[in-house]
Amino acid sequence: MAEMKLVLLDRDGVINEESDGYVRSAEDWVPIEGSIDAIARLCQADYRVVVVTNQSGIARGLLSIEDLQAIHKKMHETVAARGGKIDAVFICPHRPDDDCSCRKPRPGLLKSIAERLDTDLVGVPLVGDSLRDVQSAMVVGANPVLVRTGHGMATLEQNLHLDKVQVFDDLASYVDELLGAA
Repeated sequence: MAEMKLVLLDRDGVINEESDGYVRSAEDWVPIEGSIDAIARLCQADYRVVVVTNQSGIARGLLSIEDLQAIHKKMHETVAARGGKIDAVFICPHRPDDDCSCRKPRPGLLKSIAERLDTDLVGVPLVGDSLRDVQSAMVVGANPVLVRTGHGMATLEQNLHLDKVQVFDDLASYVDELLGAA
């Protein structure tokens, strides 16, 4: 059996514009230029794409599960319209202080993905825009990739010894590099 080609993506700040007031509705969900085509290109190169996202706005009462489903429906439809597919979306709905195991940087969501897909995440790229994305990737042996979109520039400016982490302008430039090397 061929090894699964998999890419994990954070949502806000990687696929869509980050919002300090949270992405609360499908109308608030605005793709970052080039991100949707980048996902489609991954799919056309036989990669499976899984989104892994902290969504504490649910626990905070800022949006409902139905609102989140509408946002993800729009995301799936937008990607599909460009010829791509998001295989799954894994969320942590908890607040940072809920002490759950699934909120990044903790590895719970990533372990769930590995279990559900019956795969090892060692070396699998996890593209994110924050330190918690990088940390969660490292905990499970995945390959952390930081983009400068969303909170990426602020993360880099914190000088957090990210010298071993690949950094790209955005998801599209990362996919260019990945597929150019594939």
